[in-house]
Amino acid sequence: MPNQNSSLPDIQATPDTRGIAIDQVGVSDLRYPIQVLDQEGRPFPTVAKISMSVHLPHHFKGTHMSRFLEVLSHHEGEVTMRTLPEILHDLKKQLDAEEAHIEVAFTYFVTKKAPVSGAAAKVGCDCVFKGKSNGKVDDFVLCVTVPVTTLCPCSKEISEYGAHNQRGYVTLEVRPKATAGGWELILIEDLIEIAEKSGSAPLYALLKRTDERFVTMQAYDNPVFVEDVVRNAAALLRADKRVASFSVKAVNHESIHDHNAFATIIGHAAE
Repeated sequence: MPNQNSSLPDIQATPDTRGIAIDQVGVSDLRYPIQVLDQEGRPFPTVAKISMSVHLPHHFKGTHMSRFLEVLSHHEGEVTMRTLPEILHDLKKQLDAEEAHIEVAFTYFVTKKAPVSGAAAKVGCDCVFKGKSNGKVDDFVLCVTVPVTTLCPCSKEISEYGAHNQRGYVTLEVRPKATAGGWELILIEDLIEIAEKSGSAPLYALLKRTDERFVTMQAYDNPVFVEDVVRNAAALLRADKRVASFSVKAVNHESIHDHNAFATIIGHAAE
């Protein structure tokens, strides 16, 4: 069968006369199998929701959407902070663009052992890799959302019996410092640990009665407001020499109110 591509018009490449560039154009909500690496460097298979885009100059009518999938298929397999620059560079080359963006959202599971019984089960954390390349710099941001337990200091102080607690979610968005070969290595597990240290107690999938007693008392001994959570996490991130900048957001799903409480800090690592 003859190749018909050479005779078909390329409408996307035709001129546009409105003189308006488009900051980002591409594909979004693409579900795709990928592999990330765990803390031992072993491949961890998961399913990601991916968005990819490029900057479109004012004189082009459109971009070639199929090429985004071609690039992703070419790099099928590991998608990590060490492979994202290659994907971004290929996007710019294949789409004749000066700037490219990618976001890769996925669930990462860690095995948590109960504090007394040692019973093990997996807990999922929502993660996002964000990458950008504009010809001058390559940028990478790691985002992890971690569930924790928080116990209200005010409730503990004023109540004769116990204190109300709730499930909280700590979202850490971290930009590693650049190195000669890329960026400082920050693991998903590193951010999970920071988030869990910032709340009243970690969250577990599986707890026996002895574990439930331990975790309940641990939370009672470590009451935190949502303000405390973000300050605790920010202090740990500021002290980490691998971190260039960060944002922390904590959300408490309140157990005695019909609203949530949240706090946010945006900062840089201490020099």
